[in-house]
Amino acid sequence: MKVWIAGAGFGRGAVVDQAEARVPVLDHGITVGDGVFETVRATDGRPFALTRHLKRLARSAEGLGMAEPDLDLIADGVSRAVAANPELNDARVRITVTDGTGPLGSDRTPGEQTAIVALAPFPNIPDHSDVVLSPWPRNEFGALAGLKTTSYADNVRALAYARARGGSEAVFPNVSGNLCEGTGSNVFVVLDGRLVTPPLSAGPLAGITRELVLEWYGAEEADVPMERLPEVTEVFLTSTGRDVQPILHIDGRQVSAEPGPVSRKAREVFAERAAADIDP
Repeated sequence: MKVWIAGAGFGRGAVVDQAEARVPVLDHGITVGDGVFETVRATDGRPFALTRHLKRLARSAEGLGMAEPDLDLIADGVSRAVAANPELNDARVRITVTDGTGPLGSDRTPGEQTAIVALAPFPNIPDHSDVVLSPWPRNEFGALAGLKTTSYADNVRALAYARARGGSEAVFPNVSGNLCEGTGSNVFVVLDGRLVTPPLSAGPLAGITRELVLEWYGAEEADVPMERLPEVTEVFLTSTGRDVQPILHIDGRQVSAEPGPVSRKAREVFAERAAADIDP
């Protein structure tokens, strides 16, 4: 596998074998998780919604207090990395930008950012799945709320918790007791006959797939108290890795025996619109 890397001694960017890509041991992304990232799907060499992903990368960097990444350079890196791996007709493209070399602590020193574009085969998306509720809440008032950063240990811990209990995803409440998001997904529920997703004020990431579902299919943004989850009649997750994926069980409790009509229609609309426009 070949990757594209800029900074870290690779200047304005180079495509190299994965084994040859190196970052300094004092890179702030390694020592303190001081970085941001995006995951993009590329089919037949064409990355989907790349413009939206890069804009969100810049928003996350700004929210983290990093310098604005060179989006044109990164877009070129994506193109070069995808072209260098022609065997991947359906690829998961990971864009990572860190603050570069820094001290062994939380302080930053001015310097060159590290940017990496790495690829892997895109995983299969099951027709439906189950989720487990995380016992640890998201803090919607925290400094990292709504940012896609490399400080992902909370998600790693929660996902392992869910996997051990038969779920493919963990879903977080927030500290106010409302539904928030998954470790790598947004959540939509049908409650009182309305399709609802938590507002950004509840702390979730502004997911690109979430954004497109809101634009293309429509839903309300409203707080969903966790105690009302037993009342929902449909649930689906949205993300680059799942598209629109119906959920049948939450913590082992059946929501529906099969994907419901709202979930099926939202998935159908998303698939049609995504196929018609590679960079919506």
